[in-house]
Order: sequence, then structure tokens, then C-alpha cells
Amino acid sequence: MIDWDDVRYFLAAARGGSVRAAAKSLGVNHATVLRRIAQLEDHLGTQVFEKLPSGYRLTAAGGEVLEFANQMEASSHRLETSVFGRDQGVRGLLRVTLPPFLATHLLMPDLADFARVHPDIEIEIVSTGEVANLTNREADVAIRMVSDRKTLPLNLHGLKGPELFSGVYMSRDRLAGWRAGAPDPIRPIVIDGHGIPDWADEGEVRATGVPFRTPDADAQIAAARQGIGMTRLPCFVGDADRLLARVPGIALKTHAALWLLTQGETRKTKRVRLFTEFVSRRLAAHAPLLAGLSISRD
Repeated sequence: MIDWDDVRYFLAAARGGSVRAAAKSLGVNHATVLRRIAQLEDHLGTQVFEKLPSGYRLTAAGGEVLEFANQMEASSHRLETSVFGRDQGVRGLLRVTLPPFLATHLLMPDLADFARVHPDIEIEIVSTGEVANLTNREADVAIRMVSDRKTLPLNLHGLKGPELFSGVYMSRDRLAGWRAGAPDPIRPIVIDGHGIPDWADEGEVRATGVPFRTPDADAQIAAARQGIGMTRLPCFVGDADRLLARVPGIALKTHAALWLLTQGETRKTKRVRLFTEFVSRRLAAHAPLLAGLSISRD
């Protein structure tokens, strides 16, 4: 039988037009995509792609495979939806660890939806960015911001989500005051222990005052809302806050991608599988907000 995972890699390459695009969309390396496509070709006994300087082009056989692969994918999605809809009787404890920013400013409505769909799953949220030992069951699922996938432990199963971008924000009223010529100094707002940030003098608005240091992220946001100065925040936080506006002239910056991490046999349990599939879909829907592509109110 054809391995569905091989077909997934084939679909990603066909849609992206190159191995590089397929690897990026699937969150794997270049060699893995090549190996999976080669396995599919060996199984079918035919070449499905023609390699050109401009990228990968489907052969005639590849075009036929693509038609059936799309049907397989659609059937898989229908099956998942059907099973998900019936699987309401799952019981047990589910521990999820994620950074406080993600819990309070992005995913809590989604976690609430999951709790309503599965009322028999006992959910424990561990709101922290500290390392959790999944092997010792300190958590069943970890949602983390990862800048380099090579730093992920080899014993964990990782599902890559969207890229996370940040911008520099200040109070909307304070920005209006600056545009009107208000002379008050605008301070860089930083978390304790951090130095003067590079963006302090990059944008149209320059942070000329001495730093204003805060102990945590919530205080950081509150200080920006009060017009003390400007600070770097994830776009999903800054863009969603009606009291804040992006500082003009400072480019968005990507720091990391979101990853769903599970371990060993734990990830095969029904409640963990249902949760990771559910949150993965929600994160994909949040991708524009995470990338700073939501409608600007400046």
C-alpha cells in the first residue's frame, strides 16, 4: 500500500513547486522531502517530478498521481472530522504548558472551545515558558516559541506552527501627542535586566529618555498603555490592543516559530492527539495575526 506520509510530501512539493518550499511548509529538512518523494516513485515505479532550473514540474504520471493524492487528502480530512465529532467521551487529565503571553493574549478562547467540546477532559494549564520535562509527565503537551529547531530534544515529537513576529508599540494617545509636538521624552520600556534596545532610535519616533524597566510582560504592556514610552511586543498582543499603535518606521521582526511538542507514547493517547490537532488548526487560523498582517489601525 502507498504510504500516506509519502503522498503528503509529494503534495507539498507539487503545490510549492520545489523541494525547498515543501520542506518549509512541512517543517522538515530538504533531505527528508527528497527521501519521501523517492520512496513514492520507487513504490509506483515511475518518476513524478521533472527537475528544472526554475523548480519541480510534474511529469504526466505525476499529474495523474496529483489527482488521486488530492482525493486521498480530502478523504483523510473527512475521516478526521467524523472521528473528531464522535469522540466526545474521552476522559482523563491533560496537562498543557505554554508561555503566559500565549495563554492570556491568544489561545485562551481556543482552550475554552476545546474544553466545551470535550467536557470530560480535565485540563490543567501550566502557564510558564520554563522547560518542562515531558518524559516525567510534568506536562503532556508543550507549546513553545522555538528560534532554532536544532535545540529541540530528539526524544520529542514536534509539530511546527506559524512564525511569530513582533513590532514596537506605544500608546495611541502618546503617538498622537508626539505628532502634535509634545516635548515629553519617550522612554524605551524594557524587561528588567535588558539593556537599551536597538530599535530605540530606528523609527520615526526616537526613544530619548532613560529606560523604564518592568518586572514582567503584563507590567510592560501596562506601562506602554500609560504613555510612558514604547516597547517591543508580539504582534498578536500589540495589534489586538486598541490602546496601542505600532511605532512608524520600525520593521517587524521574526524571532521564532510556535511548536507543539509531545513525547513518546503520550502523544498517541486520544486526548493528547485530539488536543494537538485542534490547537494546530487554531494556530494556522491565527497565522495572519501572528505575522502582523491584521488590519492596521494607525
